[in-house]
Amino acid sequence: MKKYAKTHEWVVADGKIAIVGITNHAQDKLGDVVYVDLPQVGKAVKKGEAMMSIESVKAASDIYAPVSGRVVAVNEKLNNQPELVNKDPEGEGWLVKIEMTSESELNELLNEEEYKKLCEEEG
Repeated sequence: MKKYAKTHEWVVADGKIAIVGITNHAQDKLGDVVYVDLPQVGKAVKKGEAMMSIESVKAASDIYAPVSGRVVAVNEKLNNQPELVNKDPEGEGWLVKIEMTSESELNELLNEEEYKKLCEEEG
């Protein structure tokens, strides 16, 4: 089941591994992505803290860790094809995989309905 952070990241958990990306809403607001600054594999991340950034033709934006843990994989395709974040943000344009230290943090994230409401409120 996909969960969402208020900062517009999505998470799909597979056991202790969380696959993370930005939502379609977020990529739409960013505009054309030109560079993805992926974190190092092994980097410790803390829920709610910036873990990487994405640069678009409009601006550079921090991407926040929706869960705490350690980065165990990054989407290397984005080094040469940053536009995948625009084309398929919730699929092939995933960003990182995090080995979670506390799976209970997933319970603090929004479900799809709650996330849609948040996006509508933001306009």
